[in-house]
Amino acid sequence: MSSAVSSTRPDVRYRTIDLVTIATLAVAFGVIFWAWGKVYAPLSALAVFSFPPSAALLAGTWLMAGVVGGLIVRKPGAAFATEFFAAAVSTVVLGGTEWGLTVFASGFFQGLGAELVFLAVFYKRFGLLVAMAAGALAGIVEAFYEWTQPFTAAWDFGYKLAHLGFLTLAGIVIAGIGGWLLVQALARAGVLDAFGPGRDAATEV
Repeated sequence: MSSAVSSTRPDVRYRTIDLVTIATLAVAFGVIFWAWGKVYAPLSALAVFSFPPSAALLAGTWLMAGVVGGLIVRKPGAAFATEFFAAAVSTVVLGGTEWGLTVFASGFFQGLGAELVFLAVFYKRFGLLVAMAAGALAGIVEAFYEWTQPFTAAWDFGYKLAHLGFLTLAGIVIAGIGGWLLVQALARAGVLDAFGPGRDAATEV
């Protein structure tokens, strides 16, 4: 498995195609976020989710944009911008969700969590473990934010700890592993030839 290590001194300058790609990903994920919000309520009400904190297992989809944006563009701010603007699209462009403007805050914190992982590796490593860590930290930061909201503020510490664990797991599996697999599939399809994942896929052939 490729560790997806970039050059020693990564180019942090943004190209037009980088900005266009972030915008495109934000719109695509914004639509996904909005649509997932419509099915989240009935799914979270299923018997399997009768333990309220376990509904966080369904939140991984909302953590994916930042991971994917960071893995593809590989430049400072890409993960944060992709996640935050995807949240903005789902809230403003598509008429909003039941959570209102708090979605902006979630996009901020989720994007920040993913961005911090790419920063920690100096935007030089983009393998599966980094993707999983980015998804995990996005979930952790989001969990801490959600603890300040009315729907979790009254929970006891045990519930909050379970919520943190479920949201972190969703970040690792859905946003991290799922996001990494999505980027690999796009790279193999030739969609990302202008980006690091496309070049990595070409060298593996």
